[in-house]
Amino acid sequence: MNQRIETIDSLHQHLQWAIELEHATIPPYLCALYSLDPARNPDAVELVSSVFVEEMIHLSLAANLLNAVGGEPRLDVPAMLPGYPRELPHGSIELSLLPFGPDALEMFLRLEKPEAPGSPAESDHYETIGQFYDAIEDGLRYLCETLGEDKVFSGDPARQVTAGPFHHTAGTLQPVTDLASALAALEEIVEQGEGTSRGEVWDGDHDIFHSDRDEVAHYYRFEELKLGRRYQRGDTPQSGPTGEPVTFDPTGVSPMQANPRRSDNAQIRAAQEQFDNTYCTLLFLLEQSFTGEPALIRDAVKAMFGLKAEALKLLQLSEDDHTTAGPTFHYIDPQQRN
Repeated sequence: MNQRIETIDSLHQHLQWAIELEHATIPPYLCALYSLDPARNPDAVELVSSVFVEEMIHLSLAANLLNAVGGEPRLDVPAMLPGYPRELPHGSIELSLLPFGPDALEMFLRLEKPEAPGSPAESDHYETIGQFYDAIEDGLRYLCETLGEDKVFSGDPARQVTAGPFHHTAGTLQPVTDLASALAALEEIVEQGEGTSRGEVWDGDHDIFHSDRDEVAHYYRFEELKLGRRYQRGDTPQSGPTGEPVTFDPTGVSPMQANPRRSDNAQIRAAQEQFDNTYCTLLFLLEQSFTGEPALIRDAVKAMFGLKAEALKLLQLSEDDHTTAGPTFHYIDPQQRN
């Protein structure tokens, strides 16, 4: 649905939706990542963790965009964690919390699917993430033309976050202060997800793990895992990957329960509540980082590392004979956090 973004209020609303969209992908990526044994599945861990880190960059870029146009990013709110399975905010893709495997891969491929050439911009109920960001780009250009760039980019530059947990990627977290830097931020988000110039495998960066390789966009990284082979220079979406093998050992995956619920088992429930406490603290620290205290992004990174240890504890607890426990990603009210 393409209702044009023609007011600053509408732009604020859509950029908050962009923050919600980018955040909604993070719990599914984390569950897939936590379920993988790094010793037995190093390729899958490398690929999924690189996508997760870049989604954090996209979340931060969306917050920088909203700050640049005088908005107020909100992350520590119940709407961020409505429960899984859930639809991608204002989209049409269902997201679930799953251990890594064919079902998770298919979900990630649907999520990162490139838009077809000539697809219309869609400001709501979008088919692909690229179409949603096209609508934001159209809105930014229109508002700058009609109101003037100075009126649109009225935010406090001191709120821009430019540092963070982003050493595992060639992606960049740049400040947004005008139309040119805003368009560069949107391009970074879309190209990392679905490839450059819509129809290329690459995202325009060099692969941080392998200096001789160009970095593959998210959609095609998941194709590498699905098809068991890397993309190499000269490959196209039509040719598929023709490079070295990508190995996956299905026995090196914890059988986490799909879309875990709060457990009746007291030990599991306590571990789930502790995880949710830490995750909601992370949302709080991110919101503080984006609303005037950019240096707190480093504390948010520490909270992220704490999350992993708590998730791995859960994945060692049996829920029944076939599955392990897993994180529920419930929202905990600030007054009830420990």
